[in-house]
Amino acid sequence: MTPDPRTPDRPTTSTTGEVGSTSEAPADAGSRHEPIDAGHWQARLAELAERYGVPGAQLGILRLHDDRPDELVEAATGILSQRTGAPVTSEALFQIGSITKVWTATVVMQLVDEGLLGVDTPVVEVLPGLRLSDPLVERRLTIRHLLTHTSGIDGDVFTDTGRGDDCLERYVALMADVAQNHPLGATWSYCNSGYSLLGRVIEVVTGGTWDKALRERLFRPLGLQHTVTLPEEALLFAAAVGHVEEEGRQRLAPVWVMPRSVGPAGLVTANAADVLAFARLHLSGGLAGDGSRVLSAESAAAMADHQADLPDRYLLGDSWGLGWIRFGWDGHRLLGHDGNTIGQSAFLRLLPEQGLAVTLLTNGGHTRNLYEALYREVFAQVAGVNMPYPLTPPEMPVQVDPTSHVGTYERASVRLEVLPPDGEHDRARLRSTLTGTLAELAPEPPQEYPMVPLGPDLFIVRPDGAENWMPVTFYALPTGERYLHFGARATRRTD
Repeated sequence: MTPDPRTPDRPTTSTTGEVGSTSEAPADAGSRHEPIDAGHWQARLAELAERYGVPGAQLGILRLHDDRPDELVEAATGILSQRTGAPVTSEALFQIGSITKVWTATVVMQLVDEGLLGVDTPVVEVLPGLRLSDPLVERRLTIRHLLTHTSGIDGDVFTDTGRGDDCLERYVALMADVAQNHPLGATWSYCNSGYSLLGRVIEVVTGGTWDKALRERLFRPLGLQHTVTLPEEALLFAAAVGHVEEEGRQRLAPVWVMPRSVGPAGLVTANAADVLAFARLHLSGGLAGDGSRVLSAESAAAMADHQADLPDRYLLGDSWGLGWIRFGWDGHRLLGHDGNTIGQSAFLRLLPEQGLAVTLLTNGGHTRNLYEALYREVFAQVAGVNMPYPLTPPEMPVQVDPTSHVGTYERASVRLEVLPPDGEHDRARLRSTLTGTLAELAPEPPQEYPMVPLGPDLFIVRPDGAENWMPVTFYALPTGERYLHFGARATRRTD
């Protein structure tokens, strides 16, 4: 399914609920034929954010119409920082994390529209000096592999190469030292480093920085007034500070932002309205709110089309497009992406058939629980679409021998160990330890989770304090290499 082209130049009605709003509406107020009740969603955001310990949050709901003005509803609750107590308003900025990847992918597709790139162009044709750890991958790696997370390049490499405009050039120069996590195109594994590489491709083709390309190609054409990529730009606005959990309590994150070299993978900072203005571009088949064309309809459709299946179809979506995650909910096709930085999390979902987009921006607490609860209500009441429930333990325990999975699995930034049952534990356990640069950015002790079996190769675990379970999938490539898929990453067995 492709985005539904819609008529441009339609006015938008906007209703904003700020901190302290007391208006309420019955829970069954919404339907696709009735106006979205801003007061109701303001109240629900505030209630659920408090329930899940989220210090501050913004919610935005956009619905496009063919026969009447479009709707934009914004809600805000909580505080930007525990230190200052400054309130969240609809104009405040949050880090949207990896939702940035769809913005980077959109610029890449603009360059495809202009004939400056091809989706199947070998990256080495654009970056002839590129050196990777695997010479075969170096020769055959394409733009499509990077857009779809199928390159196999180890993905969680957060090397800080400085604050200068040459940071991506310097980052890419170090990629010869980055391990190949799986053979090119052999499976799917979330890859931040691949998007930093795409950012460098954008720089070489456009002759400027990635930051400049986003400003000129997206921020200005879309009329975004509350979107930045650099911390010195964020200082001009009220901006959220991340919070992390320590001994059961929320505290300020140790750093505000990740290295600039991670920019194309996750450093856009924006408010909910601007995130939805970007979503509008994709709901309308490539048009800005004023009707100007920013992306071809063909490229917008290609970004939404199926490109790769996921080994784990439970944590995120069931498949991937060119930048977008693809979700199957209740017989409907949705697009979206999530984003996580240090103490901040963001969520975006698009339902193209109804011209609907919903975003949630947060700065700490049990954000996934908030997303699950809030989006389930929004999509049921506003769109009549039931959001799938996450996996849960079976009513009758499944008997599985985990012995074949016991071992060590490792990639950049994390080591996963599957531990067997012993005299103290009656179940196998998954121990996760951050390593390398990521451990330096967000230090935390190893986490250990009992594994509940759902089948011979599928287990679930639940982090402390979380309501929802996370899948752990074991599988092997046709060539025999064994992998554990957890947290959207393929991690190769190394022992």
